[in-house]
Amino acid sequence: MTETGFEKVPARDRKRFPGISSRAYEHPADRSALVALRKLSGFDTVFKALSGLLPERSLRLLFLSDTVRVGETQFRHLYEMLRDACYILDLEKVPQMYVQQDPKPNAMCIGLDEPIIVVTTGLVELLDEEEMRAVVGHEVGHALSGHSVYRTILLFLTNLALKVAWIPLGNVAITAIVTALREWFRKSELSADRAGLLVGQDVHASMRGLMKIAGGNHLHEMNVDAFLAQAEEYESSGDLRDSVLKIMNMLPRTHPFTTVRAAELKKWSENRDFQRIMDGHYPRRDEDKDTSVSDSFRQSAAHYADSVRTSKDPLFKLVGDIAGGAGDLGGKLRDKFTGAGTGSGGGPEGKGAATEQG
Repeated sequence: MTETGFEKVPARDRKRFPGISSRAYEHPADRSALVALRKLSGFDTVFKALSGLLPERSLRLLFLSDTVRVGETQFRHLYEMLRDACYILDLEKVPQMYVQQDPKPNAMCIGLDEPIIVVTTGLVELLDEEEMRAVVGHEVGHALSGHSVYRTILLFLTNLALKVAWIPLGNVAITAIVTALREWFRKSELSADRAGLLVGQDVHASMRGLMKIAGGNHLHEMNVDAFLAQAEEYESSGDLRDSVLKIMNMLPRTHPFTTVRAAELKKWSENRDFQRIMDGHYPRRDEDKDTSVSDSFRQSAAHYADSVRTSKDPLFKLVGDIAGGAGDLGGKLRDKFTGAGTGSGGGPEGKGAATEQG
């Protein structure tokens, strides 16, 4: 690493992506979840109502008064990273960025009119320069994709909307919208992870950052391959009961599980699409207006079909079997949930029947 003033810059050249569209890095599940969210009954009504009522000015004043604004004279190394990330992704207006005192490592991009990036002291103290560069790129990716608008609505609804009696849709409808927003936001994190990799252009730094978020600042005690193996075990182990538990564990979260994020990012970094972007072949923003909505639908549908086909999760495997014309649905569900299998030679279940391990 070389040092210029307060800024530490990588001793290597990184590529820039002039005019890049967020479509270049957006995860197909991100786009499809957002489409599903917008089609949710009542979402348009809530969105229009809250757009004029959300206390965005209050949020800006709060951060201005009770956090530290990143700039030339405060957290300058973060300011240089922010400007660098905006330069690489060709985001013309640099968002305001604040550091908030909070020991929990976290970052977010919120705002309706203009995005604001907030990082916690826990995150700043946890990550090294290159790991933090990927995180700043992650948040700039959120800004470029326009995610901050929906993130702000999710934040507001989660914290306040259930207490506001005058909202006409009622608690059940609001809960449904919050659940749909969370589902979309989890997918949007996968897109932003990709943006962070495009900015940092160091997949090892991205992996290290995710490992630290999961296990703290003990890299000498951790191993990337073993960490990714956890994601493999998480996806493939157990039976249908575990698949249901995974869904239940995920529902209240705004972020995907860390090992899953690492595995998804590693897979994308080895994908031809990533290499094409690095070679300068990517969608441009000036082409966005000509983008076919039906093409986006087809891409999302193809992604989900491929996910079901290749997934090792017991529930997805069952769905794939059924879609592929496999036989007795009732029998399969019974056997999966009871753990019962068939005896040798395909005979009926009995005392000596082998137990299915998922």
